[in-house]
Amino acid sequence: MRDGMVKFRFIILGIFCLLTVASPGPRFASAADAPSAPDSKPEDVPIELTADEVSNDQNLGIVTARGNVEISKDGRTLIADTVTYNRKADIMTASGNITLLEPSGDTMFAQYMELSGDMKDGIIESLSILLKDHSRIAANGGRRSNANILEMSKAVYSPCKPCEDDPNKAPLWQVKAVKIVHNQARQSVEYSDAVLEIAGVPVAYTPYLSHPDPTVKRRSGFLTPGIGGSSDLGFVVRTPYFFALDEHKDLTLTPMIAANEGPTMIGEYRNLMNKGELKGKASVTYDSNHDMIGHIAGKGRFNIDDSLRWGFDANRMVGDRYLHRYGFISDNTLPGSTNSLTTNLFTEGFRKRNYASFNAYTFQGLKDGDTRGVKPYVLPMLNYSHAGEPGRLGGRTNLDVSLLALSRTAGADSRRLSVGAGWQAPYLGPLGDSYKLSASLRGDAYHANQLLREDTKREYSGASGRVLPEVRLDWSYPFIKRDGASSYQIIEPVMSAIASPYGGNSTRIPNEDSLNFEFDDTNLFSSSRYSGIDRVESGPRINYGLKWGVYGKGGGSTSLLVGQSYRVKNDDSMPLDSGMDAHLSDFVAKVQISPASYMNLLYRTRFDKDNLKVRRNELSVTAGVPAFNINTDYVFFDHQRDGQFSGREEVSFGVNSKFNRLWKGSANMVRDQTGEGLRSVGLNLTYEDECFLLASDLSRSFFRDRDLRPNNAIMFRAMFKTLGEVTSGITKSQ
Repeated sequence: MRDGMVKFRFIILGIFCLLTVASPGPRFASAADAPSAPDSKPEDVPIELTADEVSNDQNLGIVTARGNVEISKDGRTLIADTVTYNRKADIMTASGNITLLEPSGDTMFAQYMELSGDMKDGIIESLSILLKDHSRIAANGGRRSNANILEMSKAVYSPCKPCEDDPNKAPLWQVKAVKIVHNQARQSVEYSDAVLEIAGVPVAYTPYLSHPDPTVKRRSGFLTPGIGGSSDLGFVVRTPYFFALDEHKDLTLTPMIAANEGPTMIGEYRNLMNKGELKGKASVTYDSNHDMIGHIAGKGRFNIDDSLRWGFDANRMVGDRYLHRYGFISDNTLPGSTNSLTTNLFTEGFRKRNYASFNAYTFQGLKDGDTRGVKPYVLPMLNYSHAGEPGRLGGRTNLDVSLLALSRTAGADSRRLSVGAGWQAPYLGPLGDSYKLSASLRGDAYHANQLLREDTKREYSGASGRVLPEVRLDWSYPFIKRDGASSYQIIEPVMSAIASPYGGNSTRIPNEDSLNFEFDDTNLFSSSRYSGIDRVESGPRINYGLKWGVYGKGGGSTSLLVGQSYRVKNDDSMPLDSGMDAHLSDFVAKVQISPASYMNLLYRTRFDKDNLKVRRNELSVTAGVPAFNINTDYVFFDHQRDGQFSGREEVSFGVNSKFNRLWKGSANMVRDQTGEGLRSVGLNLTYEDECFLLASDLSRSFFRDRDLRPNNAIMFRAMFKTLGEVTSGITKSQ
């Protein structure tokens, strides 16, 4: 034997039964020598044993394994210095550096164990457990029953990692209890007479506490209450209860008690299906005037097959300023702006090169001055698009059809049918010059009731329409220059020439989708700068510009675009001060500088063609590394005399810093430069490690609407991972 000992391996059918002979070298016992194991059955799972030395006392029925003992059965593995098995009592005793690996993923450590032969029952001394999620439990001792229940006395639980420099130091937080019971059948960890300690200091006591074990993904039960308040609602307490309806859907009901108002019930439902999802949030309460108020915010998306789906967004409110007052306006279940709520029902389909959709819309205004009945109902909105296959010469056809009906209880109604067909063919010249020739024909038919005409200021009811043919030629010619092996430049002149007849914007045609007009770098080469199809650009015109860019091998880049538009004859339908109300338009430009991943600058502008006065400025800068980075945005729009834009100038600034692996902070500010001053300011400081999160937020909003006033808010959020979180805050209006 090497080093006086030889390691060998036994595999035994039945309950733990081993035979060895006392000879200088080991040998395998024959089947005839093996004593029968009590109640052994052919289907019993084998026990696998590895040890440095094994001895058997046949008279006493005791088998002893010593040195690097490893025993496996039913997915459990026991590792120890010494293991003794009493076959008559079916008791296994382990001592010295014990490790027990469980099928659940938990790992037990101890100095002494008495277990049944199947390792499902027993008592343990000086126990410590590493749970599947790396949480830890330590106890003076424990009792194991049927491999499902482990009762531990004078125990400590913590998901925090021990201090590497001083493992005996108290973790960031832990729970000490007279008794801890881990019930694997119920997938729960329960505490009796528990004390929560933070950095070794007791901060809270509870006679009973429980939470799911790491094998649980979701379970019904109370969530951590939230505490806060505001000057309108007073002191507020929320006590959510979570219903795990099944693996794919759940419901959370949250009673909210406010000192200055009646109780509020909030419900949130989520359902993830094989072919879609459904989620929504709703609330209802009675205010101090005994009026029922509330809101609903729902969303559904459902796949009918691989190419067809339908869905909806339902967003409605009952009660003036309810969403702002009760804090739901910032809820992520409410999409869109804070000025209105949109409800939409739709279905859409994709087949090869065809797309079709049906939509219906309703809107609810949230601003002071919104008149009931002015917001339209849209039913139906039908759209169809077809893109043809490339022809023999590379040309491609397209077809677009839309049908729209828009109704109001107070104001104009309108119906619209629009049909457009087109053809385009690209061509690449021998010198790298690129061309695309396009031709299109569109017809729009309208019928309106009680339409207020802009020219006569009288109401009009009746039919109207237009036919708009258009021919277009696009050209570009890129030049590439290499600057050594590290970078290259591209200079590309671009032009588009468009011809269409004058007119097309009769005052008998309602304007519903083209109220906003913006001329910038994004639509410099567009056939129409209007956002919809109710208004059109007309007459011969040319758009031209120059693109320049330098691109580095490491990914850095700098690019520039500058351009202008020219029309043969002024278009009186263009809004004044829009930059397009003359033969020559204003200049538009865009500059983007990204020398590396830690720096990005985007600047967009429009300046007057005559005096180079800036009419529009947009600046966005992001710079820095995770340790410290800033982001700032500046927006300036000059006013338009036709009243469509009143002008806007706003600056926002933010600073983010990750001080180290555990701490991070941020500050942000939004300021209106037109005279209203600050819109909002905020500060955040967050600590997060593997077992604890503490976040504090200080903010001030300057929003005003009728009796709503600017308010300050202080929010604290503490999350004890695996136990839950505590949220509290105070909001004060001024």
